[in-house]
Amino acid sequence: MKSYNFGAFQAQIDMDATRDWYGQSAEWGCTCGHCRNFVHLAKENVLPAYIMELLKELGIPPEKATYVCELYTDDEGIHYQFSYRLAGTFEEISDNTEKRITYRCCHEPYPYGAPGFPEPHFDLEFYAVLPWVIEEPQNS
Repeated sequence: MKSYNFGAFQAQIDMDATRDWYGQSAEWGCTCGHCRNFVHLAKENVLPAYIMELLKELGIPPEKATYVCELYTDDEGIHYQFSYRLAGTFEEISDNTEKRITYRCCHEPYPYGAPGFPEPHFDLEFYAVLPWVIEEPQNS
């Protein structure tokens, strides 16, 4: 187990179990336009730098998110919520008092993107504003 501090959260991660699962998993499989846009950005390493660095350190390919959701679009861009599952445990060690939360540890109940993930586990969930880059209308 390796200890990580994710801001308000302290985690113990089983790196071998996490890497083994991601080594055999597929990329996020939803075929809606917003999800395809996310996967394209992830494959091109266009996610925010702190996310890319953390995923690299954890040995997780960014296109293999275990949950992706387009929340809404505004003048800033497309607001996404996306998660990566980690083998291990976490605890909240302080209140997250940031006005704009960009990530958190949680238990995502949606199982679509992580069948057979080893127990115990938790999700590292991110919020980011991303551009539309695929060559099709955004409402597809």
